[in-house]
Amino acid sequence: MVRTTRRALLGAAAAFSILPARAESKNAPGVSDSEILFGQTMPYSGPASSYGTIGRAQGNYFKMINEQGGVNGRKLNLLSLDDGYIPPRTVELTRRLVEQDKVAFLFGPLGTPTNNATRKYLNQRKAPTLFIASGATQFGDYEHYPWSIGWQPTYQIEGHIYAKHILATVPDAKVAVLYQNDDAGKDYYKGVADGLAAGGHKEAPLGNTYEVTDPTIDSQIVALKESGANVFFMQGIPKFCAMGIRKAYDLNWRPKLLFISSTGSSVATGIIPAGVDKAVGVITTAFVKDPTDTQWESDAGYKGWLDWMKKYYADGDLKDVNNVYGYCTAQTLIQVLKQCDKDLSRENIMRQATNLDMELPMLQPGIRVKTTPTDYYPLKQMRLVRFDGKAWVPFGEAITG
Repeated sequence: MVRTTRRALLGAAAAFSILPARAESKNAPGVSDSEILFGQTMPYSGPASSYGTIGRAQGNYFKMINEQGGVNGRKLNLLSLDDGYIPPRTVELTRRLVEQDKVAFLFGPLGTPTNNATRKYLNQRKAPTLFIASGATQFGDYEHYPWSIGWQPTYQIEGHIYAKHILATVPDAKVAVLYQNDDAGKDYYKGVADGLAAGGHKEAPLGNTYEVTDPTIDSQIVALKESGANVFFMQGIPKFCAMGIRKAYDLNWRPKLLFISSTGSSVATGIIPAGVDKAVGVITTAFVKDPTDTQWESDAGYKGWLDWMKKYYADGDLKDVNNVYGYCTAQTLIQVLKQCDKDLSRENIMRQATNLDMELPMLQPGIRVKTTPTDYYPLKQMRLVRFDGKAWVPFGEAITG
């Protein structure tokens, strides 16, 4: 369903909420009396391979659920395929999942460019794509793509939050932004720029870009330093955030505020490779509890996650926040499938994914998962956190961007 009238598209989106709850529906492909088969693409290789642990965490969470009897008597079977963060490969593997493996739905495929490459196809096939692992704003476009829904706060929301903090703390800010040259990076830049403009800041941020295939970003960092910027925001996957933190430090560039995007903030893969001493004072945002922050040691949600990690993902890195992300998204999917009850048609799967209101034990306090048929952005709040040499420490309350 693509490129039709606005009225028809709105009708299609609303249909998920108005179909009778007990209507006779045919189960989706991949659903049998004993199993639910679903799939995803994940970068287990390539420049974004540090995110591969998300897919492993999700798979191990479903292993636990299966040991407990599954969901409504059905076991979960996740086919997780390595696309290397290469869009043409993502397209090939997604077609295989839908047409050959005949999965019921896609769950948590990772990446902005990769999901942009498959979104039109999946919507034409009316294949639910649940909780895309990207904060790109377009994955909440229920009017044009009613079968695709994101999960995390959007990159524009995150950018607005940084802008609010800049306006409150650095009145004379000259802002520089380094971002990946794709829709995700452009979303971040727009979020920061729009947020500053809304607060009356007249000077647009100085922008510079890089490609995910670039071997270094040294020249871009040098140029931004020489611009005289006193606030620096860097967006990217952990590899590039680590490179940027290290280069800025080695250049003796000490802006009043240095931000990195939440997408690159894993202590294990974004901070330690940079050198923890070089990252002290860096600010980012968080919507899940960071496992390196000792304040959560007595928290019941953290204890539950830690016990699960030790039993079901013992070789996973306890410092890697991506393992918390995988845990939380898997819990969200389980709630959707429970709400489906006996109706596992694709229409009802999508209906339930867009009718959520729930707490998760590893979300930051005050943050909930909430969706409606006209709101495909499950998370809308984040907290600012600052790296203290050991962990990301929150300051302030949850902020809506």
